Amino acid sequence: MKKILALVLALALAVSMMAVAGAEDLTLKIGHIGPQTGAAAVYGLATYRGALIAAEEITAADNGVTVELLNQDDAHDAEKSITAYNTLMDAGAQMIVGCTTTAPCIAVGATAYAERVFMLTPSASSTDVTANKDNVYQVCFTDPNQGSASAAVINERKLGTKIAVIYNNADAYSTGIYQTFKARAEELGMDIVSTTTFTDETTDFSVQVADAQNSGADLVFLPIYYTPASQILIAANAIGYEPTFFGVDGMDGILTLEGFDASLAEGVMLLTPFVADAKDDLTVNFVTKYTELYGEVPNQFAADAYDCVYTLVEAAKVAGVKSGDAAEDICDAMIAAMQQIEVTGLTGTMTWSANGEVEKVPTAMIIRDGAYVGLDS
Repeated sequence: MKKILALVLALALAVSMMAVAGAEDLTLKIGHIGPQTGAAAVYGLATYRGALIAAEEITAADNGVTVELLNQDDAHDAEKSITAYNTLMDAGAQMIVGCTTTAPCIAVGATAYAERVFMLTPSASSTDVTANKDNVYQVCFTDPNQGSASAAVINERKLGTKIAVIYNNADAYSTGIYQTFKARAEELGMDIVSTTTFTDETTDFSVQVADAQNSGADLVFLPIYYTPASQILIAANAIGYEPTFFGVDGMDGILTLEGFDASLAEGVMLLTPFVADAKDDLTVNFVTKYTELYGEVPNQFAADAYDCVYTLVEAAKVAGVKSGDAAEDICDAMIAAMQQIEVTGLTGTMTWSANGEVEKVPTAMIIRDGAYVGLDS
């Protein structure tokens, strides 16, 4: 009888322990919003793929955490991004990786702020994304940081003596970077000899390129996305103008732009938090996996989104998030946790301030032989 009782007690203890272990398991439903169709699809496909790799890695690690990644395409359209957000919330998303681009992120961020849903954007870098919204954080550098850092790199490495700038004055991302670049360049005594602008509707960049050439610029700074950048490179090639071109993270993706002759981007430099030819194990493993799955080398947008998912999981642990918790019930705890954690990922070692801005070190890369490589490689 004692043996039977002991066996019953042992079984009961085992069941109890299994229940406790099960209670500690965490299933996180993370929504991703980004353009997977349209002119900015290179960005959104990259962020989705990077986030998906991270989600699958975390789940496969068998450490008690399962990540269910829910995905929606916003086509780089603010109105569509709200529809995408609502779809994700209806599906039970507890937090958001996104949006990928700035205008949709500003739109969704306002709604998410009102509804108390935590967002971590991989690549929407305008300060307007986080302004007056305590629930929106960034993994990417802010526009002001990109502008000032670009000026510093150009100056320190003596990449150009006469600088031209071509930027989109209808875009918050481009304008924000330009403003801080200009301010820092003036502080450093750099000579900006030409400043021209365009809008989202511009298709002919011959005037802007000619102004840079006629002003004697030997370096053209492009704080813009890859599509207009490609058109500027085509226009420059048409008139035999061969300055150094220096861009920012929005130019990442130009090598895979459909219909663009990638040889025209040879020698283009840009500021980025991720260089795919780095030799550390984390980068090598990610690049290998991404290339095998998608047939191309990942850009920094993919790396940023990968880091987003790992960061959200770490913050969720610190915040004490449980499976099935409603987004509005965990938002404040996620905000507090983000200011406590330090995450080392593909794009550097990161900490966050109360305004949602990330602190990490930028690096510069160059397009050489049709690939992105570190500037010092």
